[in-house]
Amino acid sequence: MYLKPQMQYTSVSGENMEATSTNEEFDILVEKGYYPSKSELIKDAFKALLNTKADLKISLAIELYLKGNVSIGRAAELAGMTTIEFKEVMAGRGIVRETEGKTAREMDKKLKKLGIV
Repeated sequence: MYLKPQMQYTSVSGENMEATSTNEEFDILVEKGYYPSKSELIKDAFKALLNTKADLKISLAIELYLKGNVSIGRAAELAGMTTIEFKEVMAGRGIVRETEGKTAREMDKKLKKLGIV
């Protein structure tokens, strides 16, 4: 993770004010008991980020699905939409889903077994 170095700011009155680093801010929140650890703080901040940036949440869900880390149903859930909506969003972004189908012979065999043919 990249943390910005400390910077100096000048107040309206001309006084130098030091900006705290993100790392220092994390330490303060953990030290004061707002979070049990930095990792919990980061998890919470990440969840809040995704909840405020819907497109980012959808993009992440799509990437997780495309990498095979989650099913399409789980990806849709992570994106906060139905599976049908998620499929439409993917199609709108030009993402083609590859699905495996059974051969005609396998399908005929199953239909015969079910007594349909």
